Amino acid sequence: MRYSTGAALAALLLAGSAYGQTAPATAQTPAPQAPVAGAPNPAAGDGPAATRPAPQFEMADGIVATVNDKIITGFDLRQRMLMLIASSQVQPTEQNLPAIQQAALNALIEERLKAQEITKFDTLKVTDQEIDEEIAQMARQAGVAPAAYMQFLQQGGIQPNAFRENLRTEIGWNQLVPGRFNSRARPSTLQVDQEVRRLNETAAQPQYLIGEIYIEASRVGGQEAAMNGARQLVQQIIQGAPFQAVAQQFSSAPSASARVPGDAGWVVKGTVQPALQTIFDQLQAGQLSNPVAVDGGVYIIYMRDKRDGAATSLVSLKQLMVELPETASEADIAAATRTLEGLRQGLNCDNILSQSRATPGVIGSDLGESDVANLAPQFQQFARTGEIGSVSTPIRTPLGLHLVAVCGRRVGGPEAPNRQQVEGRLRGQNLAVLERRYLRDLRNDALIEFK
Repeated sequence: MRYSTGAALAALLLAGSAYGQTAPATAQTPAPQAPVAGAPNPAAGDGPAATRPAPQFEMADGIVATVNDKIITGFDLRQRMLMLIASSQVQPTEQNLPAIQQAALNALIEERLKAQEITKFDTLKVTDQEIDEEIAQMARQAGVAPAAYMQFLQQGGIQPNAFRENLRTEIGWNQLVPGRFNSRARPSTLQVDQEVRRLNETAAQPQYLIGEIYIEASRVGGQEAAMNGARQLVQQIIQGAPFQAVAQQFSSAPSASARVPGDAGWVVKGTVQPALQTIFDQLQAGQLSNPVAVDGGVYIIYMRDKRDGAATSLVSLKQLMVELPETASEADIAAATRTLEGLRQGLNCDNILSQSRATPGVIGSDLGESDVANLAPQFQQFARTGEIGSVSTPIRTPLGLHLVAVCGRRVGGPEAPNRQQVEGRLRGQNLAVLERRYLRDLRNDALIEFK
């Protein structure tokens, strides 16, 4: 779910950024990276509002659009443009002003739709006290008093009433969506199992930690407009606008992390469109791509980090064994093979040990969880490739003849997600999809007129 504008402003008042202290360089510009513009501190007087006046827009105060029976005025649009500029730190220019205006208008339309939907639920009444508490929390995060925080916004031309109404709608919406869709967003046990299996199977592949901005063509007037807007954003990021803040205000892509706008998380090689994979392979950590055209829109990719994949693969094994010395005769080996092959067809991880106890001359054991690299060389191939629950054909070692069952596999090391983390991420992704559908349906059903 997207942050409110106010939360984004609070984040920018903090020192630093989730994406680091420097602006990304383009792949075509390997020059030293420039420091992030801003991380403004109103208490110290070094914020944008203290060093430059609020941007001025020539815009009539009449009605710009109507959303069902609710109007959007020129004043409303100008206020939202100021909020967008302050939170993204994109500097308004003659070239990018139309894109800023379009993004602000889209945000206002969605805000009107959200506000109208919230009124349908009697229990969703956001009080002035809740807004005051939200502002106080933002001010604490920024290290200033609430009054200083609001003064900082006013110096940038943002009126308190407009800011508070934006917060009121966002607070209500952020209560409505989880309350309405939480049960539907919860992933099934099967979904979690499949995702854990997918992560384990792809863990050894090259991976990319990606920041992304996606400009959806249908929202900005077509593919050409999306490409032009993306070029402007690339220039602004190179000049110091924080990637995370720009993604918050301009990107249509949902974030993998609820806390970090523009965060696509770790992406596995071969799981994206070919045009994006080519860019992933070319970029080095810390570099920003030029706009990448795809069907329906344009991407800007920030390569936050790259890795070759997990070096540690942990596997849980159980086995049956017939002891045979290295000097065993061909006849003894053949007899042991017949015994194990006769057992193999009905074996699984649940019954393999009980079958060993019921079969004379056969030893069963739970080998536990081990790094594949530390297993006996004869076991490693099957341990890497065998499906979970499968049982090998007889394997010869100096100790004897073995049947090995793969009973579990996971990625080792500190990067390996646990099941709870996988479930939480899937829930967040499902909730984001349901929210986008909700807004899309509200917009499709609305009567929107532009003046």
